[in-house]
Formats: sequence, C-alpha cells, structure tokens
Amino acid sequence: MRRIRGSRWYSGMSRIAEVIVLAQDADEVMEPLTRRDDTRTWKGTFFEMRPGGNWGFGWGAEFVRMRGRSGLLKHLESLPWPRPETLQVMIHDEEDDCFGLWMIHDGKLVEIPLPRTRRAYWSGPHDEDFPPDPGILSRTDSRPIDWPKEIEGGDQSRPPAW
Repeated sequence: MRRIRGSRWYSGMSRIAEVIVLAQDADEVMEPLTRRDDTRTWKGTFFEMRPGGNWGFGWGAEFVRMRGRSGLLKHLESLPWPRPETLQVMIHDEEDDCFGLWMIHDGKLVEIPLPRTRRAYWSGPHDEDFPPDPGILSRTDSRPIDWPKEIEGGDQSRPPAW
C-alpha cells in the first residue's frame, strides 16, 4: 500500500515539481519567462524544449520549494496567448503519480480531470506561515491506496501554491 503524507508542508520545505507549458505560436509570450524576474510572485525560469530542432512549442521549469511557485498559474492565465485554446500546462509534484493537466476555460486555468486519477487534499486552511496544500494526484487503477480521511475545511480550490 502507498503511504501518503498528511502533515502540513512548511514553506521552506523542499517539494520538487516539474512544470511543462505547451502553447502554439507563444515564443514572444514565453520569452520573458525564460529570464529571472524578482518582481514575479513565483521564482523560477522556463527553458525552451525543442526536441528534434525546429518544431518545438514547449517550455519546462523545475521548482524546488512550494512558496517559490506561488502564483504561477495566475500569472500564466494573465498572459496574452495568441492561441489560448492550445495552452496546456502540465504539473508533476514529487508526490504525484502522474502529471496533472490545466487548460484555459472561461479565461481561467483549470485542472482538467484525468480518467482514473484523483487529487486529494489533507491539510486544513492555509495561512501566512503555511502555503496551501497543492494536493496529491494519484492514479486509482495502479495499486491499492490507503486514502486517509480528508480534513474538513481543507483547501479544495485551485491552490495558490500554483
């Protein structure tokens, strides 16, 4: 059985996550995100992915702390995407079984439910000392999972950790 952590994560604690952004015709939009910018709420830079050379339209980043990625989705959804219908943001937190998928719907980046997966939250409401729990995305078809009881009042919204 898989053990899932149910304790609160401290903002300084390492919790590595990979983020991939796919979007067509988005070179100009993504270019500023390939440079460090201390004015953003999130800390990090994206690197262009060009497998095979000429036809890449993806960028990747790695975040090592939860607080360092705070506000990333809000920032991405605010950008002037030339083809917003092609924007896909894939996020894999170190606790996740697989990448989650976010797409723009009605002007907001929302997580798209994937078949045979479940995102669960166990920590209570967040505050200034504790960033919100981004939840854990687990496959429901690969092995038995010992799901702990979810805490009443846990953060069920798109977490500001993203």
